[in-house]
Amino acid sequence: MTISLTKEVSALGQTVLVLQGGGALGAYQVGVYQALHEAGITPDWVIGTSIGAINAALIAGSKPGDRVEKLSDFWSRVQNDQFVPAGMPSWLTTATRNLMSITGGVPNFFSPNPMAFMSPHNNLGPEEAGYYQVKALRRTLGELVDLDQLNHGGTRITVGASCVRTAEMRYFDSRDMPLALDHILASGALPPAFPAVRIEGELYWDGGILSNTPVEVVFDDKPRRDSLVFAVHIWNPHGPEPETIWEVMNRQKDVQYSSRAVSHIQRQRQIHRMRHIIAELTKMLPEEKRRDNHISELASYGCLTRMHVVRLLAPVLDHEDHSKDIDFSASGIRRRREAGYRDTMETLEKAPWRAPVDELEGFILHEAKGGQMVETPAADGR
Repeated sequence: MTISLTKEVSALGQTVLVLQGGGALGAYQVGVYQALHEAGITPDWVIGTSIGAINAALIAGSKPGDRVEKLSDFWSRVQNDQFVPAGMPSWLTTATRNLMSITGGVPNFFSPNPMAFMSPHNNLGPEEAGYYQVKALRRTLGELVDLDQLNHGGTRITVGASCVRTAEMRYFDSRDMPLALDHILASGALPPAFPAVRIEGELYWDGGILSNTPVEVVFDDKPRRDSLVFAVHIWNPHGPEPETIWEVMNRQKDVQYSSRAVSHIQRQRQIHRMRHIIAELTKMLPEEKRRDNHISELASYGCLTRMHVVRLLAPVLDHEDHSKDIDFSASGIRRRREAGYRDTMETLEKAPWRAPVDELEGFILHEAKGGQMVETPAADGR
């Protein structure tokens, strides 16, 4: 099955893995990658912001046979509940673990910056102004990510960061420039928790501030290519109306960090359909008309590339609340990783890209939640 699936996926064009930001929720992405790896699917391009950028670096910065091990190693290192007493009620365990993260940081990831906690008015400097330091994360990534492999290993990597000065998104791409650990750290520098990272004279914060689901990088890439895109969403774009302040805080994070992904995708579906329509209309013109420079320029807006986008929506786990993105407990990491693996395996079994599509569709969306396919409305471009 693996060999036939691999050939089938390769026939669809490049394989792209897009990883959303979301702290501890990123453990779900480990399960997703493990399932793809076991199915023989190797991404040609990985894209990420924040924790998604870290997971992307661990993937692109390791040889294919070592990637699952490196991902597992990282997530094992950042577990933060080793010293939480056993036998407590679940709510007290969660509160204790969160308090330890806030006051003591997360092992091999971040630690408190005492000067920041003394007063919010302390002049810490632009590259130190954060409640936590990430020297431990730099050290951890330095041990696990092979930068030569990252830049020359054959898997393209793109990470997004927000420019502090201009409020513009910037994508650092190994196709265009060599990437270093600073680029990965900048993509995850979420203020005010973490300080900005300076690159080429500019300060950068977490890319999730502006685009936590960086799928637009694929859609806007030049030249456009036929693609199978696995977009991993670890925040829930759909959810019930909250009835308590506790539920409001949880839903607020989901809404904020889902990052307008639905509207981005809907607009891209319309744009790609219009490109196909332009290409089809151009075919109807007489040859002499198509040779006209003005007509040729207009026809260049047409495009017959086709992108299958598989949105993997992480399910809501039992007892989740607004602190879920700092749940670096062994059980939380394990449950999310298992969910990512299970959901992806079930989605691959369904192979939704096999379904017949309208020839005018250049962007075909397949949405899976908890491994179950979700019907999506058609985009007619009007």
